[in-house]
Amino acid sequence: MSQTPKIVVTVAAPVEAVWDALRDKDKIRHWHGWEYEGTEGGLDQEIDLIYFTHVTEDDAAARVLEIQGGDRFEVEPVEGGARITLTRAPHGDNPDWEAYYDDITEGWTTFLQQLRFALEHHPDEPRRTLFYSGTGADQFKLPDLPAGTPYDVDLLGERATGKVWFVSEHQRGLTVDSWGNGLLVLSHVGPNEQKPDGAAMAVLSLYGVDDATRDAIDQRWKAWWTAHYSTPES
Repeated sequence: MSQTPKIVVTVAAPVEAVWDALRDKDKIRHWHGWEYEGTEGGLDQEIDLIYFTHVTEDDAAARVLEIQGGDRFEVEPVEGGARITLTRAPHGDNPDWEAYYDDITEGWTTFLQQLRFALEHHPDEPRRTLFYSGTGADQFKLPDLPAGTPYDVDLLGERATGKVWFVSEHQRGLTVDSWGNGLLVLSHVGPNEQKPDGAAMAVLSLYGVDDATRDAIDQRWKAWWTAHYSTPES
């Protein structure tokens, strides 16, 4: 049986602020997932379901949260901030659930890095988000740089500067100066049993942009994305 994954992220913020970011619905909106509307309430309903329905929360001093399904968060103080350790639920014998197990792990990697970014760069500041997904080979031709390295590249016809925020096996995050010091998270998983064509994803977090700017970014990204990946709409 595969080892139960752990995701560990250290945030340069007080432990109380990190715990609050996991327990305050409005603050969870600043980092969890991305904006979307749905017949069952969209992002707000998703937040309520994951973080406040059938959860087990230890007292505030312990700062341990176990959510429905068994994923467990532990927040503890460390030098310079706080460490979040997310231990995934054990693998089970439900094939429908197991088919999404790795996707959920990748999702938590994205979300915890978005939490870290929000607290370190935009505490209490709302964001605007854009999301794209599809299948196919990795089409982004970006330099392979370690976390913390400055970059200056052409990003879909736009000059982008910033720093590499994080790098994992399947993901990389880049701060983007022109998005109000925003964040871009790119994910690509190669072909496997569940995804024979591979899978790609991008989450854009924008700050201080008006509707016209957000719409212009969306139009450019959507046109490029549908030209390079097979998408649910195509």
